[in-house]
Amino acid sequence: MKPSNKMRLEFLSLPENVGLARVAVAAFVAGRDLQVNELEEIKVAVSEAVTNSIIHGYKERSDGVISVTASLYDRFLEVVVEDQGKGMSDPNQVMKPGVGTDPERVGLGFMFMKSFMDEVDVWSEPGQGTKVKMVKLLPDKTNTPGNSRENGG
Repeated sequence: MKPSNKMRLEFLSLPENVGLARVAVAAFVAGRDLQVNELEEIKVAVSEAVTNSIIHGYKERSDGVISVTASLYDRFLEVVVEDQGKGMSDPNQVMKPGVGTDPERVGLGFMFMKSFMDEVDVWSEPGQGTKVKMVKLLPDKTNTPGNSRENGG
């Protein structure tokens, strides 16, 4: 299945780029008549994934590259956040609440991603980086006010 629209963004692993990723994905999906809270949930999930790449993947090094790819399909948004950082041996372990690679942090990032998105998958290997794929179901665009047959759409 081909997406109806797609964007890819690459940036350095700098904390200030978390906001860039949030806003870019939100702007990309904004035309799909989402409620404000749904848009905020997507932004939080993207923020958490990018923050994990910066803090855990690159250990707060500023020279790592993070890519965010967002793809729009008829019924869902797919967001993939990838890094080439240190990776992890058991991605399923860090998806549990309160578990993380840094004892100073609470480890709720994946919990937020899982609660705000409809699907979250993680692939990672030590030394090979991490890929997080998140899916959010979208309203059926054929039922939006501008697209109904009664309005000539």
